[in-house]
Amino acid sequence: MTSILTNLFDGVAYGMLLFVLACGLAVTLGLMNFVNLAHGAFAMAGGYVCMVLVNRMGWPFFAALPLAFVSSAAIGIALERTLYRHLYTRSHLDQVLFTIGLTFMSVAAVDYIQGSSRVFINLPAALQGQFDLFGVGIGRYRLMIIVICGLLTIALQMVLAKTRFGSRLRAAVDDPRAASGLGINVPQVFAFTFAFGCGLAGLGGALSAEILGLDPYFPLKFMIYFLIVVTVGGSSSITGPFLASLLLGIGDVAGKYYVPKMGPFVIYTMMIVILIWRPNGLFGRTAAR
Repeated sequence: MTSILTNLFDGVAYGMLLFVLACGLAVTLGLMNFVNLAHGAFAMAGGYVCMVLVNRMGWPFFAALPLAFVSSAAIGIALERTLYRHLYTRSHLDQVLFTIGLTFMSVAAVDYIQGSSRVFINLPAALQGQFDLFGVGIGRYRLMIIVICGLLTIALQMVLAKTRFGSRLRAAVDDPRAASGLGINVPQVFAFTFAFGCGLAGLGGALSAEILGLDPYFPLKFMIYFLIVVTVGGSSSITGPFLASLLLGIGDVAGKYYVPKMGPFVIYTMMIVILIWRPNGLFGRTAAR
């Protein structure tokens, strides 16, 4: 029972981490109808910014996390204003080819600047190790990830569902011409949304560096995980990817623990079964566009 609860805790932490990494893609794909396969590159950028600030410049870890978010968001807004905005009305194939090209360019650039070795972030002593709670080993860093990601999920859901910006975003996606006629600055809404999604990716990259490691091939290695989360959860809401992340995180950790030889295939098996059952994802809707 203790090992089951420990694996459950680790699975929830891993799932929360997957959600933060993938929720930016859920925003751009589900709410903006834009396929951004370069999402992992923004996560990698945030991770390397955090690593440089903490490991080389001596910044506190918690002070570097906001900078990881801001730096990825700044890169996102710059690319959105110069490149991405011209692809909103293009086909998904054009978007895929363009963003996968950006991914390979980012991999080559980081490999040239930082080298190909895998790096981790030096955590403060307060986040290292674990403690026992009723016999269950609770990792301090994983507990922090669960708390941060849980608060972030609630805040994101509130912003999209309860605020004026969320209603403006939905209106801009559903009918840009009508939204413009109502006085909504559609390009500005899209730019802010895209930058926010990139910032979330950067924050996820910084949080995941200690667990997943960080190297130039990070965007390619974990691209499939981002897509699985959004596909299984459905891209029409934030709730779907959140629950899919938890389900896939628990399944992946349990699979690697109980069936090590088949562990890497568990997450793909779960994806296949769920998509056979619900082709549009757990919370997906039949596409009308």
